[in-house]
Amino acid sequence: MAWSRLLAWWRLCLGLLSVLVCLAPCVNLQPAENINYNLVHSWADKLGMELFHLGDFITRRKEVQESFKDAKVVSRNGASIVDSMAKEIEMMMDLKVSAVRRIMDTAENTALSHQNDMADKMFSYYSAKEMLEPGDPVPPIPTPAPDMDKDIGEPLIYVQPKVVVLEPRPEFHNTPVNFSVSSVHVPVNVFDRAPDVIKAIQWSENLDQIFRDNYKNDPTLSWQFFGSSTGFMRQFPASKWRKDVPVDLYDCRLRSWYMEAATSPKDIVILMDGSGSMLGQRLDIAKHVVNTILDTLGTNDFVNIFTFDKEVTPVVACFEDTLIQANLGNIRELKEGIESFKPKSIANYTAALTKAFELLEETKLSSRGAQCNQAIMIIGDGAPENNREVFELHNWRDPPYKPVRVFTYLIGKEVANWDDIRWMACENQGYYVHLSDTAEVREMVLNYIPVMARPLVLGRHDHPVIWSQVYADIEDTKLSDYLWDISQCEYQKADVLEYWQVHDRMLEPNEMHRRKYRRMKETWNQPVDSNVYQFMTTVSMPIYDRRENANITEEVLINEALWELQTRETRIANILGVAGTDVPINEIKKLLSPFTLGVNGYAFIVTNNGYVLFHPDFRPIFQGYILKPSYNSVDMIEVELLDDDRPARDFNPVLMTIRDSIINQSTGSKWMLVKNHFDEMKRVARIKRQYYWTAIKKTPFTLVISYPEQYGVSHMDIRADQEIHRISIKGTNLRNVFSGKRWKIHPDWLFCKHSNRTFKTPEIELLYFLERMSEPGWRWPGSRSALPPEHAAAMFCDRQLMQALVFDARVTGWFSNNTSFNSKDDKGTSASSPIAVLMGLLPRNEFKQRFGVTVAFLATHSGLTRWHEFHSNAAEESGVGETFSQNNTRAIDEIWYKRAVDQHFVREESFVYSVPFDAGESNSEILVTASHAVFHNEGGKTAPAAVVGFQFQHSALYKLFHNITGNACAVDDKDCYILDNNGYVVISTRVHETGRFFGEVNGAIMKRLLEENVYKQVTVYDYQAVCFESKNDNNASSMLLSPLIHLLRVGKWLLHTALWYIVQLLQWAPGVSSHYADMYGDSNDTEPPPPEPHPEHHGRNGNGHGKKDDDYWLRYLTLHRTRLKPCDMKRELYTLYKEKDNVVYNMTAHACERPFVVLPIPFSNLILLVIDQLCPRDGTVVLTVNPQPIDYHLSVNDSLACYKQAREFNRMRPHSCISRHANESGIKLCGKACSVYANLGLLLLCHILSRWL
Repeated sequence: MAWSRLLAWWRLCLGLLSVLVCLAPCVNLQPAENINYNLVHSWADKLGMELFHLGDFITRRKEVQESFKDAKVVSRNGASIVDSMAKEIEMMMDLKVSAVRRIMDTAENTALSHQNDMADKMFSYYSAKEMLEPGDPVPPIPTPAPDMDKDIGEPLIYVQPKVVVLEPRPEFHNTPVNFSVSSVHVPVNVFDRAPDVIKAIQWSENLDQIFRDNYKNDPTLSWQFFGSSTGFMRQFPASKWRKDVPVDLYDCRLRSWYMEAATSPKDIVILMDGSGSMLGQRLDIAKHVVNTILDTLGTNDFVNIFTFDKEVTPVVACFEDTLIQANLGNIRELKEGIESFKPKSIANYTAALTKAFELLEETKLSSRGAQCNQAIMIIGDGAPENNREVFELHNWRDPPYKPVRVFTYLIGKEVANWDDIRWMACENQGYYVHLSDTAEVREMVLNYIPVMARPLVLGRHDHPVIWSQVYADIEDTKLSDYLWDISQCEYQKADVLEYWQVHDRMLEPNEMHRRKYRRMKETWNQPVDSNVYQFMTTVSMPIYDRRENANITEEVLINEALWELQTRETRIANILGVAGTDVPINEIKKLLSPFTLGVNGYAFIVTNNGYVLFHPDFRPIFQGYILKPSYNSVDMIEVELLDDDRPARDFNPVLMTIRDSIINQSTGSKWMLVKNHFDEMKRVARIKRQYYWTAIKKTPFTLVISYPEQYGVSHMDIRADQEIHRISIKGTNLRNVFSGKRWKIHPDWLFCKHSNRTFKTPEIELLYFLERMSEPGWRWPGSRSALPPEHAAAMFCDRQLMQALVFDARVTGWFSNNTSFNSKDDKGTSASSPIAVLMGLLPRNEFKQRFGVTVAFLATHSGLTRWHEFHSNAAEESGVGETFSQNNTRAIDEIWYKRAVDQHFVREESFVYSVPFDAGESNSEILVTASHAVFHNEGGKTAPAAVVGFQFQHSALYKLFHNITGNACAVDDKDCYILDNNGYVVISTRVHETGRFFGEVNGAIMKRLLEENVYKQVTVYDYQAVCFESKNDNNASSMLLSPLIHLLRVGKWLLHTALWYIVQLLQWAPGVSSHYADMYGDSNDTEPPPPEPHPEHHGRNGNGHGKKDDDYWLRYLTLHRTRLKPCDMKRELYTLYKEKDNVVYNMTAHACERPFVVLPIPFSNLILLVIDQLCPRDGTVVLTVNPQPIDYHLSVNDSLACYKQAREFNRMRPHSCISRHANESGIKLCGKACSVYANLGLLLLCHILSRWL
């Protein structure tokens, strides 16, 4: 009886609502009237109420909140958390160091025991570039082959490649590997059958056993390797070499982990002869030498380059009188400076050496630079004298110690006065080489590393442990420029092919602007989480030759024209190489337990240089796959942006003090007001954050954690009676808690791991461990890693996280069941409002048609995500839930989760609504995402427990909005918009504006909203931006910097030739071919002239010569090639004022003085804006959230690198510095001229390749 009365009452309410809906479209505003404030207010209230009740019914948020009633809220102890995390990382890193130390010990002992072995030139090894898998065709023996190699007088060597079985392994990113053996990579500039190389390959094969033992002891180990000083690298497990480019450019001796382990930090001054004789090939070789030296430097080294003729001049003017840190940005600046250098007159060696010594002395006295090794590198074609008096004055004051080493590089085939320049090196504990061809540059330049390593080797027992800066696992740091050039070629190809289809329509100004804007948007794509590259740090350790003496054979000058080979025993201190293992950054992140930091909390690691090893705002790539030019030298103060409204790079002293404490590896804490940008750097939040930091002992790293003070100081926890073992005793089957398929866990979190097993998905792995937990005798492993020399545990589970996950899964298990319609006892049918009850009474298909809901979801603080789909009928429809679950599995790390939690403190009873950026430009269906945070309160403390939400069709929202406003927003004199809290269009009468920033749609009104304090403008600086400067290829010396340039030119030539033939065959336009030849016929590939400013000038080209009218399109479509340049940019972002009673919401429209009404939409993050279109509109005002370059008002010759150098930050030097040893003076090896026993055939081949490619 009661139910029938209630149903009758609901029917009466339904009838009244139907009348209201029918009457609403009849209400209209006459064009002549002003905007009716009260009417707009009623629209906002009605829309907000209906959306809120829809979300309330769909998400069943009250029931979700009730589900967490048995949980408790406890305080979060930041100091304890950061200390615990640091100890976990320290234990893991100790395991890696122990593994490397065992490789080092084994290598030194093995090399010593095999010192008398003969080199077997026919020795067969697993070559990473040549080894075969079963079934691979065996390559034929090279033919034709002469019987003798005329250069060395021995038969040519051919050894058949070895066969190995490879299996993809997920812990190595599905790279096919073999755990029985190691593979060897040999650079293209190293001859693997040379006696010293093949002998080292032979004895180092004995390292396979220690590699296997290490992996058995610690299955979390990544790649293990031994980099030999002869050039090859032995890597375990064995795998085929993956090339990023067609030419193999990898040389382990140029990697940071090798260079920093082989030598202590160093200050280097490079002096380049600028005399008139340094022309042509000599200049090319000299520039190649300089660039190779720069490639050997790391972030703990300091350098500068001076050219000298009559005067001594820095190649970068603003770097005068200082040494600069050898990070990627500064090295790039120096390379660009040397590229434009041209010789002038007579070289003054005395002035150059004096300048170098004075600079090094001043650097040491002022405690700047590396404060360890110091060296001068001289590149020239001969010195007129030995400048003994300069060395006596500056370098020989404290014999036998000589603080500055001198390395000399004699350039040219025909040189007469080589003895003076060799004397400089030999008398100053350096090394001398003679270079006559570009093919030998790399190998000869690398000779300086073993010389600087001599003090390390003589120390014997001191093996410094080196941790590298973060880096991407690619072959060559110049890959970014190569990929960018390839990208530009792809753009050019796409433009020409598109012109073939649409012809002159493509040249319309609007179309050209659209194409340019689309490509700029691609460069702004800077994903934080990307699988394109594997980022890592490497721990490495030098390996010494334990011999003190050795027999050497060298050329000795008998008289002015006769050299003789002599063998003698001499004192040596050789470095055999470097041992190391990679530590992927993702593996370190898994130890940080993000669950303990909560939503919007994060951790990051800072190096001794102040650079971040990783950070949530570390954005190393752009355009989705291209590494930024200086991606790994991002300072922590460039990503932690204080909310202090200071100009760019005017960093707050408080932040600088915190930075100093962090790099000094102190322990501390501090709160700061910061600006956090998110969602592709298009939204911003201004919050107060707590920071805690402490050192990771025995490393150069410091761990920092941070969480919001407003809701991060407390967190959810379970009670004792809810623990896993207690509910298991009560008979609860843990697997049943995770029944069905509509759930997932955070893919990046470490819930449980098995060291000896891998699983297809995180969910399968979780179920496996839940079964193990149900077995008698289950015990929680105490740590993720064990201290050496103990073995790592086979299994680990994060107890706190697993307890929270099982609790969340148990109390929310009902959520994934589809909401029942027309059911009396459905848990999801809320009785909180008549509207919600009416929604529950609607038939399923009518409900779906009216509200367009596709999926409802729930994500908890423990990383669990559940969802259920809404279908128009009872039959299952595939696709909806799958799409959501593929893109929304990261729980508290999802944007909609973070925004919902922030919105809770604006208004608790509200949903956050959003649409994809620029959604109106796509042809696909637009989905609106709505989310709401569920908090749990206990004892005066509150903490976020979960976020619920739903997705529904944008068309349904638009229809609802239209039903409420009627035709009022459809007439020509009114414009209605719904904007979100960051100023993006959610609803517009013009659907193509959906997802756009409103300042680009109507800048004049957006400006008024700023002036009236509806929105606040927040400036966010991007110190990791990339700009593009015009590229000039006229300098032929740039060809020598990398084989990538040659590959690019071959590719461009093929592309241009293909396009030329297409033009000819298809006859797109008469006369195109001749113009095409003019544009691309230059052998130096110079940049073509810019297009004429107006189409009516088609009849003349850039040189004033007459051309046919049909070829103008080629000039318009020819891209002006650019090069990458690190730069700073800023974005003006916007956020709603949080004042609940903002007076602007009470203001009415007043003619054209205030031609709009703006009102908040209740229970949401939205505002309703109605504009009078009859008033004149200033179309020149455009506000944008797109990045804009920052103008520092630099002089013409200055750059951002100069600006940063003038404001350099403090840094902590590495603890290890071994730069001298008393016995080094007994070593007399200091270099010789090019040996006639070098493989001239190989050098000739390299020379041909360098010229042809």
